[in-house]
Amino acid sequence: MQRKQYAAYQRLRNFACVLAPQQTKILVYLKVDPKEVDLVAGFARDVTGLGHHGTGDLELQLRSERDLERAQDLFRLSYAVA
Repeated sequence: MQRKQYAAYQRLRNFACVLAPQQTKILVYLKVDPKEVDLVAGFARDVTGLGHHGTGDLELQLRSERDLERAQDLFRLSYAVA
């Protein structure tokens, strides 16, 4: 689903939202409980209670292919709960 501020990907419900690429990173919001994930500074953060566009309380900052590889399991987990 394409929105003005982000693109949402869904199964039955949204499981990932991707904001428009910024200069150095792509922000992705996943429907994963941040308390169940190792939050690595500069990669993953808890945005529970913060205003943001998109679905989910886990924000990933993807800057490289390595970050994308690290995020694969989190994408799968979010897809499974959607």
